[in-house]
Amino acid sequence: MRMEAVIGAPPGRQYPGRLLLHKFGYTVMYIALAAVALVQILPLVWLLIFSLKNNQEVFGMAPFAIPAHPHWSNYVTVWSSGNIGQYFVNSVWITAVSLVCTVLLASFVTFAVTRMKWKGSSLVLGLFMVGLMIPVHSTLIPLFSMFNKLHLTDNPLSIILSYVAFNLPTTIMILLGFYYALPKEVEEAAIIDGCSVNILFFRIVLPMTSSVLATTAIINMIYNWNEFIFVNTFISSDKYKTLTVGVQNFIGQYTTDWGAIGATLVISILPILLVFVVMSERIVEGIAAGSVKG
Repeated sequence: MRMEAVIGAPPGRQYPGRLLLHKFGYTVMYIALAAVALVQILPLVWLLIFSLKNNQEVFGMAPFAIPAHPHWSNYVTVWSSGNIGQYFVNSVWITAVSLVCTVLLASFVTFAVTRMKWKGSSLVLGLFMVGLMIPVHSTLIPLFSMFNKLHLTDNPLSIILSYVAFNLPTTIMILLGFYYALPKEVEEAAIIDGCSVNILFFRIVLPMTSSVLATTAIINMIYNWNEFIFVNTFISSDKYKTLTVGVQNFIGQYTTDWGAIGATLVISILPILLVFVVMSERIVEGIAAGSVKG
């Protein structure tokens, strides 16, 4: 009777010490996470304050000291006279086109490898995975020579092709785990009902993978948006430059406008932050779904 009474007792009465330890563990975890989040946010706060200073205040004041008269004119300067508006538009459309091409092509490849039986599928997948081992910087000279012969230097197409080529292996690798976990019964039922391969992919499989596509999209967006080497190597005219390269406009031979550089960097990170805020739930859902098989 005593054993049954103990077993049937509520958890709080059963193990008060263990419950207290459980709450203490959660409290410590939340404090640690809050500390990590604060460390992550501090550089953004510093950058915002940095963008509101002039050169004298940048070097004469403490890093987190707010100037008495914030120089919001730095943002007006970079947008009006620094050609940042054109660079921003270039970054947006080049990133968007590269992202759509990469995600769509990676979905084609993953669907073909995981759902279709054909000779050489393992070899093709292996060739794509080899791309993960190729250093980006080692390809600059061969790519520049190839684009120069094709008359694609100083052409945004060279940037888009480079982004797609280097992002495909990573995107395919992320999609593979998710595709293997997709139930094939839904696709088999659609085929029995007379669904073609094209309709099966675009109307059934692609919507089912929307969560992991959001994850791959944000990864591709971060890489494309922040990329510097390819744009700096292949693009020479201002009309095709992106934000990462446009920052150099405020670096002169004798003087550097640090406030304008800070304002440009703040403008460049706003789209990334906005995407994270809007798509945060989809990103976490895609990461969790892609990590579970079966």
